[in-house]
Amino acid sequence: MVATSSAIAVAIGFAAWAHAASQSQSAAQSEATATQSLPLQAVFVDPRSFAVLGNNGPFRESSFTQLFNPTNTTPPFFQVFHPDFLKILGPTATIRAVAANPTFAFAHEAPIWNPATDEVTFASNDGGALGMSDIDHNNQVSRISLKEVEAALAKAGRSNGPVNVSVTKLDLPDTIQMTNGGTGPFFGNLILVNSGRGPLPPSVALVNPSPPHNTTVLLDNFFGRQFNSLNDVKIRPGTSTLFFTDVTYGFLNHFRPLPLMPNQVYRLEPDTRRVRVVADGFDRCNGIAFSRDGKTAFVTDTGANAGFLGNNQTEPATIYAFDVDPKTEAFTNRRVFAYVDTGIADGVQLDAEDNLYAGCGDGVQVWNSQGTLLGKFFLGTTSANLVFAGDRRLVIMAETAIYFAEIAAKANKLFFP
Repeated sequence: MVATSSAIAVAIGFAAWAHAASQSQSAAQSEATATQSLPLQAVFVDPRSFAVLGNNGPFRESSFTQLFNPTNTTPPFFQVFHPDFLKILGPTATIRAVAANPTFAFAHEAPIWNPATDEVTFASNDGGALGMSDIDHNNQVSRISLKEVEAALAKAGRSNGPVNVSVTKLDLPDTIQMTNGGTGPFFGNLILVNSGRGPLPPSVALVNPSPPHNTTVLLDNFFGRQFNSLNDVKIRPGTSTLFFTDVTYGFLNHFRPLPLMPNQVYRLEPDTRRVRVVADGFDRCNGIAFSRDGKTAFVTDTGANAGFLGNNQTEPATIYAFDVDPKTEAFTNRRVFAYVDTGIADGVQLDAEDNLYAGCGDGVQVWNSQGTLLGKFFLGTTSANLVFAGDRRLVIMAETAIYFAEIAAKANKLFFP
């Protein structure tokens, strides 16, 4: 009986091995076919090539200071881990810097594409390295013209080298302090969430994108208490309701007082100004986004980055998914969507196919709707946020530079109505 069982086990094992080998060969052939149509700036990295590094392998000690670039390719480039990333890129994808200032982190967060003018607005780093802002100095909101970008690219010809278009500062009122998040347009206005500065309160505000940039503050407190430092905001698809995150980074970057409330996600009705909490239990909630149908919410937890307290790789660098209750719009059924291999996942956006893009420690990383990492827009430096500028155009914030990627993916609508 033992011998017979062993023989059967060997036969089953051999059959399983043969089936697995066949599947592996088919997958390899499929991926080999995919790599034959790689865009010029793309590199395919087979996950099997680094699944086992061995006893003396090149293991990383830090997700913040050591990037995963096994091919040692010079950035910027597309790092492809899955053939489906090529559907996002298309065969002629390109990426290059289109604005840069190595001494000023002018392109940090709050990217908003305005279809009416084909401009992208954004905010400089608030309280961080090269941000030129602190408890005594506000940060800066600026814009670039994508018409100017496309003209510069046409003049540069087939080269994928960088260009450097002009950056225009917006002269905003003093009620806008330390802008960190933005979305829209919302009835033609930019939605800005602001971290506040010193005793000046964090706020949610509507800003006219045209001079003199008339501004309406929608909210600057929770029943009399100031928020900690508002971070990111989105309109839930199919509604006019705003959802925003509040986190302690203002305090952790020395420009806000001691926090008064937990790190939470809030829901705001712009018309009635009713506000309430829809999710809590985070270490440090940060970026927020919704699936195309508005039924799933995504929130990043960037607990691994603690400002003046330093980085701690044992804390979250995680994107969580939630169901959105169809009646109350509370976030329920929290689950891990993805854990980031480099730095943290900061701002997040989705495309028309519900692929999720996140600004991370090495550029922009992209997952499909099941949470499989498809590839990266590898910059070799941190990106905190990004935005689609209509279909096939992705604008990436990279602190001291802005990158422009021309790809095949279509945009997920962010503006209302």
